[in-house]
Amino acid sequence: MFQIELVEQCKANNRKAQMQLYRQYCEGMFTVALRFVKDPADAEDVLQESFIKAFQRIDQFKGEVTFGAWLKKIVVNRSIDFLKSNRKRFAPLEEKHMAAIAVDEEDWTVEDEVDVEEIKSAVEQLPDKYGLVLKLYLMEGYDHAEISEILDISETASRTRLLRGKTQLQERLKKQKL
Repeated sequence: MFQIELVEQCKANNRKAQMQLYRQYCEGMFTVALRFVKDPADAEDVLQESFIKAFQRIDQFKGEVTFGAWLKKIVVNRSIDFLKSNRKRFAPLEEKHMAAIAVDEEDWTVEDEVDVEEIKSAVEQLPDKYGLVLKLYLMEGYDHAEISEILDISETASRTRLLRGKTQLQERLKKQKL
């Protein structure tokens, strides 16, 4: 069955179609949630809540993007909501204190000896305000406009946090190799 047909059947509250769509996306969306919340049990909770929300609001899906992209945004937002509720608050970063930094956003080179697990570990050690932006930008492929909407910050703040996060990440990776 085609994805559009499945979505239309889900809009008609067809439970079999919902289950089929769930099976099609649950593994990938679990991985997305796990990247943010880290604990598999919490990621399962986030995943379940995300699917419930998606099926409750499936009438809002207009097909402008793939269903997977639409669902992924729900999972990412729910993951961030989960983190916010469990950490109570992020350290505020006032925009008036942010300076425009002219650094190449695309230069993410690291030493050849650094492996993916070391990078993931170093990202996890970053403060949330930087780590979340790095994950959304690098791992999930969101641009600054989308990140600013998801995190409720300005695009300038998103760019600044990305660049500061990148700098801290590179410093951590250098220290690990010493």
